[in-house]
Amino acid sequence: MAERIKKIALLGNPNAGKSSLFNHLTGLRQKVGNFPGVTVERKSGLTKLNPNEEVQIIDLPGTYSLYPTSLDERIAVNALIDTNNKDYPDAIIYILDITHLERHLLLLTQLMDLHFPIVVACNMNDIAEQQNIVFDDKKLEKTLGLKCIKINGRTGAGIEQIKDSMSAILKENSTLTSTSFFPITEKEKDVATELQKIIPARNDYHALQLVHHAKKSTFLSQENKIAIEKIIEQNNFNSIDAQLNEIMQRYELFSPIVRDVLRKSFAKAKSITDKIDAVVTNKYLGPIIFFGLMLFVFQAIFAWSTIPMDWIDNKFTALSMLIKSILPENILSRLLVESIIPGIGGIVIFVPQITILFLLITLLEEIGYMSRAVYMFDNIMQKFGLNGRSIVALISGGACAIPAIMSTRTISNQKERLITILVTPFISCSARIPVFAVLIGFIVPSYKIGIFNSQGLVFMALYLIGIIAALTAAYIFKKILKAKESSYLMLELPEYKMPHWKNVFYTLNDKVSSFVFGAGKVILLVSLVLWFLASFGPPKKMKEAVAVATIESSLMQYDSATTNLHIASKKLEASYAGILGHIIEPVIKPLGFDWKIGIALITSFAAREVFVGTISTLYSIGKDADNLTIKEKLKQEKNAAGEPVFSMPVALSLVLFYLFAMQCMSTLATVHRETKTWKWPIIQFLYMSGTAYIVSMFVYQILK
Repeated sequence: MAERIKKIALLGNPNAGKSSLFNHLTGLRQKVGNFPGVTVERKSGLTKLNPNEEVQIIDLPGTYSLYPTSLDERIAVNALIDTNNKDYPDAIIYILDITHLERHLLLLTQLMDLHFPIVVACNMNDIAEQQNIVFDDKKLEKTLGLKCIKINGRTGAGIEQIKDSMSAILKENSTLTSTSFFPITEKEKDVATELQKIIPARNDYHALQLVHHAKKSTFLSQENKIAIEKIIEQNNFNSIDAQLNEIMQRYELFSPIVRDVLRKSFAKAKSITDKIDAVVTNKYLGPIIFFGLMLFVFQAIFAWSTIPMDWIDNKFTALSMLIKSILPENILSRLLVESIIPGIGGIVIFVPQITILFLLITLLEEIGYMSRAVYMFDNIMQKFGLNGRSIVALISGGACAIPAIMSTRTISNQKERLITILVTPFISCSARIPVFAVLIGFIVPSYKIGIFNSQGLVFMALYLIGIIAALTAAYIFKKILKAKESSYLMLELPEYKMPHWKNVFYTLNDKVSSFVFGAGKVILLVSLVLWFLASFGPPKKMKEAVAVATIESSLMQYDSATTNLHIASKKLEASYAGILGHIIEPVIKPLGFDWKIGIALITSFAAREVFVGTISTLYSIGKDADNLTIKEKLKQEKNAAGEPVFSMPVALSLVLFYLFAMQCMSTLATVHRETKTWKWPIIQFLYMSGTAYIVSMFVYQILK
């Protein structure tokens, strides 16, 4: 029987540098999923401590102590106190930010009292040096009785020493700490002793933690919870008071340690971070800088991506022509040329734009700017019923609404969290980029306005409209929803630092791969289904369509090429897709949409970006236009009156529909999982889609 692979947990406060260490240890051997039963991201990976010893590294969510205030923190705590948890570690690597040593020692000393084998990775040494902080790691090591190693998350310095120390600890097969840092009271000992009669525990402190977390525990049986409640009543034990007392006493115990191992120059000169914050978080300059950065991001999406997008578009066009010239005319060649290639091309072409978006947002997070945005906009967000932390969700929504909605777990006020969840999808996500990118060209021609591109400015305007819609909806929900709890913002502003380029690379790899392969599967499936629906129909209707088209072509004296196109058009209208499109056409006609656009609206509910693949497939079927790009195909499309289908009013109506509508079933599923009910996803779908319909109809009817 193979020996069980050892599990090592990475633990530390938020912003301590866990991600950097995790990336150094695991490289590309990472696996991303969700913790069981929740939507919190779970990262794990394999690393070799030496040529003969491989272990699993589990990156647990950052937490400040064993007494959680958010879902993320509770997951980390559960993994530490539930011995049956799949992520219960054999040992711990604790990442310590030496510039905030006192606060970080709270969780470390609690882990020591759980008697886990621990190696301490002392991070942020470069920042400490900038702040004139001198840190004595050997003295801390001697005082705590733990191996303390200086590391640099950016360069990877100290990583090999971490591996060597962890290997040594695992070989000892025992804890490094058998004594307790914090002495529990006699009453706490009595409670712990009683607890251990019904549930096995590592020691008294572990037993005490099981008592503290019993009420909100998801791993204890109801029978055990009742027994623990009885122990609490019999001993007149107040859990909250005990937790507060423990935290205060721990600070008293390790404050002298901090003074002993740290020396700091208290010169009045401001740090680099203070000097930058004086400008970046300034009451007047801060918002200007923020919106300037956002404008730069959206300009970059258009300006930097043009060349690679054109290259990809041309390659897929050339591939379609090549396949058509090589393969004989049959179902397989039609499937490739009319479905698979246009469908995949409709997502791959937008990878450059999505990569640029994720790259710039990741860089802003890495250097520490995002926390400043939260701080600056808290007061404004409060006026709309949101929280300063909501700005993170709203900005993240520019990439994808799903992780943005999941990020609202950091908002402790439930009303503000719910409102943030309900309005975040108004922010234009990366999946809307393909739709906007194709249709903006029909609304505004591309030309320069000073240093700006006209289409880039329109793109920015769409995001601003989305933000206004989100804030307006939030304000309405603020008036409708009631909550008793007050709202407070507690936030750590990390030091400004250079990006960790490995972190940036791994984040980009994870996000872009997820977009391409996740959306790609949906798009390929939808393209195949759509091709079948558009290529086949009721046999009788299809025969009639061919017959009618042949007679009409003969009467009009069409040449063979035009006749073939006319027959293909009639067959498409008689197909299953045509039937479905005609059924919904009366509903969407006031918006300026025909039955083909109606089909695209339906299929894109699976994922918004499917719209482009759907449109590309529909306007490719049976047409000798494989040497044309998607935009060129759409420009050539005419209605029955001989007018362009994608006129400016229609394109603008369609853009606004996608801007406001809830066109993503994955987002609705995420809202359901986060709110634990279908009530709010249904409300969200109805009010967003209703808004989209009304706005689109109003704009089209005015402009047509």
